[in-house]
Amino acid sequence: MRRVIIFLVLSLSISTAVFAQAASDQPATREDVERYLTVMHSREMATKLIDNMAGPMHQMIHEQYAKNADKLPPDFEVRMNRMMDDMFKEMPWDQMIDAMIPSYQKHFTKGDLDALVAFYSTPTGQKILRELPAVTGEAMQAMIPMLQQQMTKMNDRMQREVAEMIKNSESPKPTATP
Repeated sequence: MRRVIIFLVLSLSISTAVFAQAASDQPATREDVERYLTVMHSREMATKLIDNMAGPMHQMIHEQYAKNADKLPPDFEVRMNRMMDDMFKEMPWDQMIDAMIPSYQKHFTKGDLDALVAFYSTPTGQKILRELPAVTGEAMQAMIPMLQQQMTKMNDRMQREVAEMIKNSESPKPTATP
């Protein structure tokens, strides 16, 4: 009798583990993804990210104005900052987040999303979510000079390449002799 009980307990344990594994391998549903995006505070994070990116973007506009102040109207900086801020406010964030759901469903199973929800529900997961916009904004601020330098190099190289191509296309072509 004791062996039968042990066998039944083991069988029940194994079948429960197999069932749990099968459930975690199921495709993620829209509700699974929405639950994940909710625990991630996706909409709030998008807003914070934009707020943190606005500072560096305003700085770039200021630097552009400082370089070309003699060619630009005096209200250039104010107008450009207002335009950029308005463009960010007009972004259809909810629609963009909804458009991401099929990608999450394609790449993550129900078990994956359950594990992510479990992690991001912890104090450490919530701290990551709180701090990530500030970290991203600070990193962006640190990268702007490098990005500007790289963009200048790329622009210079493209201009040289185009000039070379124009020069080569203008030179007389050798004619083929029969």
